[in-house]
Amino acid sequence: MASFGPNIEMTGCKGHDIVSAEANTANPLKGDFERMARRRFQRGSVFLRGKRELVWVGRWREDVIEPNGKLVRVRKTEVLGTKKDLPTKKLALRELGLRLAPINSGTYRALRVATFAEFADLWKQSVLTQHRPATQSAVNSNLKNWFVPYFGDCAMKDIGAQNVQMFVRNCPLAPKSCLNLTLTLRMMWKTAKAWGYVSHNPFDGLVLPKITHQRRFFFTIEEIQRIIRAAEDPHKTLYWLAAETGMRAGELFGLRVEDIDLEGCVISVRQTVWRNVIQTPKTANSTRQFAISAALSTHLRSLLSTWCQNLLNLVFATKSGKPLDRGNVIRKLHPLLDSLKIKRCGLHAFRHTNGSLMDRLQTPMKVRQERLGHAPGSDITMTVYTHTVSEDDRKIAQQLGEILAPNGPRFSHDETPTIQHRETIQ
Repeated sequence: MASFGPNIEMTGCKGHDIVSAEANTANPLKGDFERMARRRFQRGSVFLRGKRELVWVGRWREDVIEPNGKLVRVRKTEVLGTKKDLPTKKLALRELGLRLAPINSGTYRALRVATFAEFADLWKQSVLTQHRPATQSAVNSNLKNWFVPYFGDCAMKDIGAQNVQMFVRNCPLAPKSCLNLTLTLRMMWKTAKAWGYVSHNPFDGLVLPKITHQRRFFFTIEEIQRIIRAAEDPHKTLYWLAAETGMRAGELFGLRVEDIDLEGCVISVRQTVWRNVIQTPKTANSTRQFAISAALSTHLRSLLSTWCQNLLNLVFATKSGKPLDRGNVIRKLHPLLDSLKIKRCGLHAFRHTNGSLMDRLQTPMKVRQERLGHAPGSDITMTVYTHTVSEDDRKIAQQLGEILAPNGPRFSHDETPTIQHRETIQ
C-alpha cells in the first residue's frame, strides 16, 4: 500500500523530536495493540472534478493498519457532493469538515484494513465457532450465499448505511429471512467495531420490509386424536409427547430414560439433538421441568418395558442406537397423515397444537412459558423459573391427557371439550 506524507518510519529532522505511537498513551501497548493518534489537525482540501456534472472531491490523510500489522498514513479521496448540492467551496469545505471530525478527534485511532471477505474468515474462526452448531450452520450459509457475494470485495470501513439499505432492497428472500440476515450482519459488525475495523454504525436509519405474520398450522382436537390412535409405537408415544408437552423436535430426540420420572409424572428437558449432535437446550434455563398426565406416564411405562437400551440411553433412537432426526420422523408421519387425509406438516405443528390447546384451556401465561420454554416477559415475577412442578402445571397436564389419550372421549371438529377444574386455573 502506498504511503503519502510522513509516517511512523520517518527519520528525525534537526530541532525536532520524533514521538512514537506508544508515547501517546499512559500505558504503552505493543504488537497488534499499537496505537497512533492524529499528528495534527487536518482541514483537507477540496476541488471540482467532472465534465457532464461537476462534483466536489475531498482529499485528506488517514492512518490505517495494514493486514501485516504495519501502521501507515495514506491519502484518501472521496466525492462530497455535486456542484448543484454544494454551490460554493465553503459549503464543500464544511461537508469535508464533517468527514474529518472523527479523524481530528483526540480519541482517534487508526482502523484496521480488511475487506469484508477477509474479516468474515477471521470472524468465523474466532467468534462463530463459539456459537451453537445450528447457528454456525445458518450463518455459514448466509455468508456463502449472500454476504460475501455482495460485500466481499468492499473494505469494512467503506460499508455504509446506503450499502446496507441497498442490500436489503435487493434481497429476494421473505421479510422474516431478510430480518435474520441483518441480525447476523449486526452481530458481525459488533465484533468488527470492538476489534477496530470500523468506527461507524451502518444500521442507523435502516428500513426493513414489513413482516406479515402468517397463521401457523396446528391440528384440531379431532385430528390429533386420530393421529395418536392410528400411529404405532414408538411414534405413537413421540406424537403424544409432542402434543401434550409442546417439546421441540430436538428436545424430543434428546430425551433420555433418566429424564422421565414415571412416579412423579414429570419430564425434565436437559439436552437437545441437532443433526446427531447432543447440545444444550435452546431455552436460557438449561433444565426445565413440567408435568405429564397420568395416562401418558402409564403409556411411557409400557413403552419402556419393551425399550431397547442404546449407548446414549435415548428414549427414541434408530435401530443402530443413533438419535432420531427430522427425516426419520417425516418418513413415518407423512404417510400417516396422507392415510388420515390430514394436511402434511412437520413435528412443529404438534408444538403449535399444544399452544393452541393451552390457550383454549385459558392456562396462566407463566405456565405456558415454562412448558414451552419461551422467554419470560418483562414482569420480574415471570423471569424466575422454579424447577418444581406447580399445581396449575399438574392440572393442565391432566386436562391435556384427557383430551389426547387414544382411548379418551372423541370430539367433533370445532367442539370445545368440557374441562374439569377449568375455573380454578383462570
